[in-house]
Amino acid sequence: MNELYQIIEEKIKAAGVPLEIDGRDFYNDVSEEVTDKENGTYIVMIKKSDDVFYEANMEVLEHQFDLHIVDFHIGDKVYRVDFDA
Repeated sequence: MNELYQIIEEKIKAAGVPLEIDGRDFYNDVSEEVTDKENGTYIVMIKKSDDVFYEANMEVLEHQFDLHIVDFHIGDKVYRVDFDA
């Protein structure tokens, strides 16, 4: 799993997101949002503070999820991370 967390951090950093994001914490935040969801495609919003939130597009499968795109909204700027690229 540590490799997955590192990949998450690298993709976020490569997109220019000006925050220190811990891959494990990010993964856990997203996982909590899809717990007990039926299979399907979802867009979820995760609020981190008054001026920071994530908008994640993902597909929920039987025992996993596939994170596609996450838009990091930081103040008036948006940073897109494409996890499929």
